[in-house]
Amino acid sequence: MSSLTKSERAALETAFDHAVSYRESLEDRPVFAEINLATTMERFFKPLPEHGEPAQDVIKQMIADGDQGLLQIGSGRFFGFVMGGSDPTGIAADVLVSAWGQNSANSGLMPTTGAIERTVCEWVIKLLGLPDESGAGLVTGGTLANTTGVMAARNALLRRLGWDVEAKGLFGAPEIQVIIGEEAHSATFAALRYAGLGAERVHKIPVDDNGTMNAAAFADVFDKLSGPILVILQAGHINSGGFDPFDQIIPKAREKDSWVHVDGAFGLWLNAVPELAPRLNRVELADSWAIDLHKWLNAPFDAGMVIVRDRETLFRSMSAKGAYLAPTSDIWDASDSVMELSRRARGVPSYAILRSLGVSGVREMITRHCRLAQRFAREVSAIDGLAVLNDPTANQVAFTCAEGEEGDRLTQHTLERIHQNGRVYPSHGEWKGRKIIRVSITNHRTNDADIDLLLSEIVECWDYVQGKNSR
Repeated sequence: MSSLTKSERAALETAFDHAVSYRESLEDRPVFAEINLATTMERFFKPLPEHGEPAQDVIKQMIADGDQGLLQIGSGRFFGFVMGGSDPTGIAADVLVSAWGQNSANSGLMPTTGAIERTVCEWVIKLLGLPDESGAGLVTGGTLANTTGVMAARNALLRRLGWDVEAKGLFGAPEIQVIIGEEAHSATFAALRYAGLGAERVHKIPVDDNGTMNAAAFADVFDKLSGPILVILQAGHINSGGFDPFDQIIPKAREKDSWVHVDGAFGLWLNAVPELAPRLNRVELADSWAIDLHKWLNAPFDAGMVIVRDRETLFRSMSAKGAYLAPTSDIWDASDSVMELSRRARGVPSYAILRSLGVSGVREMITRHCRLAQRFAREVSAIDGLAVLNDPTANQVAFTCAEGEEGDRLTQHTLERIHQNGRVYPSHGEWKGRKIIRVSITNHRTNDADIDLLLSEIVECWDYVQGKNSR
């Protein structure tokens, strides 16, 4: 006897059929959502029905009401926010996660998801060239990965001074000095807030033209500090893709037994490619790293990972088992290294993607995207009136239209026109006192033809705002 009703089976089949047809139609859809929030609210925000509706009818109506309100993040023509594009293999695996319905807190009771998630952690650690002894936790994304890394750092630094933060909290604890680049990502400042260290009581280090930390300025500040020190570095500046000088800063930080944490949400992936890894020289010497799996790996949301060199420090900071610390070799629970107890097996899609790509596939994708970024930067720079603001050391390109306040207005209008056309989607930003158009090349589908279209749209829309055409 089936455990599904006829309507439930039909609902699943409807959802699966739509998933396939939606993914197949991505390149034919306008990238920008066709309706706004007000319209979607009118469709969805209605009184809760007094009596339930058949499951199949619910799914069909959700598809009908929601289809036009989707931003096509999975399209190869989406260049916004370094998001990735949900690899179809990962989507298929994500269906298994929902169907299996495992609460992945306990690997002993749910060994399949436990084994898969431990494997993906070990694979990523090895792929990124990080220390074999490291522990890892699967989190929702870069913000939680950075927060977990900062909390592990906080606890370890205070433990070295005999302060048990797990038992005593931060009241009366020794002060931790924090050093961070003045253009660090907002996720790291959020992490400092969440960890109780404060986002404003930090030492901000000046950066160079690519947004990366000045090593000499770091040394000047560092030499004057005493007590426990947390150094937060960046692998992949949000606008430039640039990397802090790990080879200069990390050895210096070691002089005072500081903890070094690296926000590597997307940039750390370059360390998986031998030809690109020198751009992150000695990043493996840090103590903890944050990375997004939904960015360059293109795993479905949500998917992030924190990696900590000392597994026991990570487990001690996150485990909900109190005084009992599970052995790191025989028993490994996903909940030991993250803040959550009840959680879905979010590592399963990443396992499937990594297995389908292999090492060579991951390296090819990252290399292709970096090559496309360099090509795009070179060709957009050749367009009269446009200027690239960064050295494209990874997958990010930031450019502006014209100069000054008038240039900001033209930049904004050009971007609005591009979005209105709906064929491609770069994103906005502000950097170096200018409004910018930012192109993030992260989607697994993006190729040279997509860059051709992006360049064509930029030329057309830039000409339009200058009054050179009326299209």
